[in-house]
Amino acid sequence: MKDELANNRKAWVDAAYTLLIGAGVGAVKIMPLAKQLKTSRTSFYWLFKDREEILEALLARWEAQNTQAVITQSERYAASIVEATLNVFDCWFDPAVFDSEFEYAIRSWSLQDPAVAERVQRADAERLAAIQAMFSRFGYPALEADTRARTVYLLQIGYISMHVQESKDTRITRVAEYVRIFTGQPCTEADLARFADRHRARFPATAPAESN
Repeated sequence: MKDELANNRKAWVDAAYTLLIGAGVGAVKIMPLAKQLKTSRTSFYWLFKDREEILEALLARWEAQNTQAVITQSERYAASIVEATLNVFDCWFDPAVFDSEFEYAIRSWSLQDPAVAERVQRADAERLAAIQAMFSRFGYPALEADTRARTVYLLQIGYISMHVQESKDTRITRVAEYVRIFTGQPCTEADLARFADRHRARFPATAPAESN
C-alpha cells in the first residue's frame, strides 16, 4: 500500500514536471494534471493537500537532482584539477545527471515568485561553494578558487538562462579550451578520452590536448 501511494504520488509529480517544462508553472494546475493522467480531480486530494504541495514536490525534486548533482560531481575523486573540472562538466553533458530544461523552468518560475527566487539563490550559493571547494583542494588560493568557480558555474547558468541550443558535437569541440581557461592547465589526451568515452562522443582531431 505504501509503495502504491508513493508510485501514485510520483506519477502526479512526473505529470507536473512535464507541464512545468512544456508550459511553465502557470500550467501546473490540478485539472490539467488529472486530464494528463486520465484520472479524476478527487484522486489528487488523496495524495496532496493542495496545489502548493505538488509545487513544493517539484522544487524538492529539482534540488535533489540538479543541486545535488553539482555538489556530487565537484566532490568526486580526481587526480588533477583538470579531471575534477571534467567531472563537473558531466552535469552539462548528461541530462540524467543535471536536467538543464528543468533548471531553465525553475529559474523562469523564480522570476515570478520571490520564495522560489530565494530557493534558487540558496541553490546557487551551495553549488558555487562546492565548486570553490574543489579548486581549493587543488591548491588554488581562496580568491582565485572563488573566481574560477564563478567562471565555471555562472557561464553555464548563463547558457541555460539564455536557452542556448547547441549540438553535443559543437560543445565537445570547446571542452578542452574551456578547461584550459577555467583551470589554467591543459587537458591531456587521456583526460579527453575518458570524458568522451563516458559521453559517447568524439573529439575532433584538432582539439587542443597534450599527451601524458
